[in-house]
Parts: sequence; C-alpha cells; structure tokens
Amino acid sequence: MPTSSNLFMNNKTSGTNSDRLLAVIFEYMAKISVETNIKKMVMNLADLGKQLVAADRCSVWLHEANEKILWTVGGHGVKKISIPDDSGIVGHCVKTGEALLIEDAYSDQRFNRKVDIETGYHTTSIICIPFHNAEGEIIGAFQAINKQTESQVFSIEDLEVLKIASNFTGKSLEAFILRNELVETQKEIIVRMGEIGESRSQETGFHVKRVAKYSYLLACLSGISEAEALKLKYASPMHDIGKVAIPDSILLKPGKLTENEFEIMKQHTTIGHNVFKKSKRELLQIAAIIANEHHERWDGQGYPEGKRAEDIHIYGRITAVADVFDALGSDRVYKKAWPLEKITAYMKEERNKQFDGRLVDIFLENLDQFILIRDEFVDGSEELV
Repeated sequence: MPTSSNLFMNNKTSGTNSDRLLAVIFEYMAKISVETNIKKMVMNLADLGKQLVAADRCSVWLHEANEKILWTVGGHGVKKISIPDDSGIVGHCVKTGEALLIEDAYSDQRFNRKVDIETGYHTTSIICIPFHNAEGEIIGAFQAINKQTESQVFSIEDLEVLKIASNFTGKSLEAFILRNELVETQKEIIVRMGEIGESRSQETGFHVKRVAKYSYLLACLSGISEAEALKLKYASPMHDIGKVAIPDSILLKPGKLTENEFEIMKQHTTIGHNVFKKSKRELLQIAAIIANEHHERWDGQGYPEGKRAEDIHIYGRITAVADVFDALGSDRVYKKAWPLEKITAYMKEERNKQFDGRLVDIFLENLDQFILIRDEFVDGSEELV
C-alpha cells in the first residue's frame, strides 16, 4: 500500500491529476484557516473530501468522549446527526482507529442503516478514516460515501488521498476548537461583566442582551458585514461597564441629577474606555470604543469628547440608537418606561441631532424586527439562552 508521503508518485493517475489534487487541498487549506463558523468549516472539510475522492457525499464526525457520542453539524444531504460512539461504521472506525474501505455497506454487519432510513438515501461504498489531535487521540472521523465513477467502488488510492485530508482535518479542527473556546470565553466574560454593570444600577441583564441584539440587527441592516456586526454584538454589552465605579448615591438617585452629579455620571464612559483600551484582544478593543463613544451625539453636544457626525465611530453610533431605544422603553429608578409611540417620536425628533439620521431611518423602517427582540427578552421573565 502506498504511504501518504509518496502517494502522488505512486498514484496511477497522471501527473496533471496529482497537481489538481494538491491544488484542491491548498485551496481548502486557505478557506479553512480563516473560517470562524463551525458549520461552515465542517462543510468545507466535507467538500474537500468529496472532491478528493469523487464521492457523492462526505461527512466529518466529531467525537465527544465524555458523552460517548459522535456528531456531525453538517454534511452533504444531512443536518445535525448524533449517534452513540460505538454505532455503525464511523463508530467502529473511531473506537478501533482502523481505516475502513467497504464496497457494499449493506453486507457489512457494522453498518447502521438508521441514517439511510431517516433520509431515504442508499449507501453502497464507504471510506471511513479517523483523525487525531496533536496528542494522538482520535477526535473524529472522515466518512466518504458512494464513489461517483463507473466502478462505483473506492480504491486504495482513494483511501490514501483521504488520509491526507483526515490528517489536515484533525489539526484544523483542534486549532479551531481551541480558538473558539478562547473567543467564547471572551464573549462570556464580556456579557457577565456587562450584567454586573447593569445590576449596580438596578437594571436587568436583559438590557445588555437586548442592546446586543439590537446593535447586531441595526449593523446588518445598515450594510455592515456580518463578521463586523457580530463583533459589535459581542462587545456592546460592555457599553456601561464604567458604571461600576459611580457612587450609589448618584447611580441610584431616583430624581434628576445635579450638574455636579451629572459630571460624575458622565465619567462612566471614560472609565469603561480605560478598562479595555490597553487590551490586545479585538473584542475588548471594540468594547473600549463603544464604552467611550455611545454617549457622543451627532451634533457634537455629547460626551466625553464632544465628537460629532462621522467622527463618532460607527460602533458608537449604532450602540447609541440601540441603548436609548431600550432605556426609554424600560423602567429605571428615575423614570417609568415610555410607550412605543413616544419613543419613536423622540427618535424622529433627535434625527441628525443626538443620532445618526441614516441609522434612525433604518431603525424605524424595520421597527417590527426590533420589537420582536424586545418581546423575546422581557424584564422579569425567566432568563433565555
């Protein structure tokens, strides 16, 4: 059997075809190295396997050892599937570490027909290859189904080609999972810290959730890329974190603040900015911008720096609209919630004054979508995930 290292020299295909296979691998390496969505990443890996061995379908299975399950978030012809880790061909492959080359699935006792029955698909030939993490532990398996050539049977050469892909898959998925865990940890910390800031002013954690969702939606509607909109969503819960340093006598005062008290209250923007400005993490850098600029005004009469118009970062301008809409519609220690009609009238009045007029127009034109978010996260209800 040819080894992975000399595959392309021993393969019976032409040199041109070998070059094509290498080109396919490098093409997907470039795609996968920058992917941030697990479903899209798995589908890219499945596409890679499908192209390399001319399969009708390909799926990438991940092993959850603690839960004793195998699952795939996507694949050709399937949605998310979860099976016991000792089930079927893929279960055998993961348990034993054995690469399998099967000509007729239904004549193999290890084959689990459940997926075929549920999807109406008919599996014939299969390649299944485990992949490992850096410690050599099996973390999943690559499975290709139904060879799309005249023979309809996978070859030894196909097996070796897919081994190359499985080796790349193991390293890619491990790196993705580690990177994703770090990002998820950052997001969790940001949300929890944002909730701490809100709890000090006797506001609910739902305020930061709503502002995050409003900000994301408004960003998308305004033409910002989804990737940038997601960054704004994850960072916006920190907009009022500086309130943790404001004295209770001011923060919780039920009446109007004096001029001196308001000057102290305004410091929460600078305090929040200072908390994050030295961080090298992108999400925390964005949080610093939002904390510092979400009280700036389009007309230059805001604080802390009196920035105006497009000198205010788009993240700050979007969060300002989202924050004020939610604040006006919520009970606070110093006021009762405004009715929706009064809020929309205020936002129209403050168009190109407090707020970026274009963002106000977009917001009001899509008001029904923002109301759906408001109604999903209602103060006093059980917390939603």
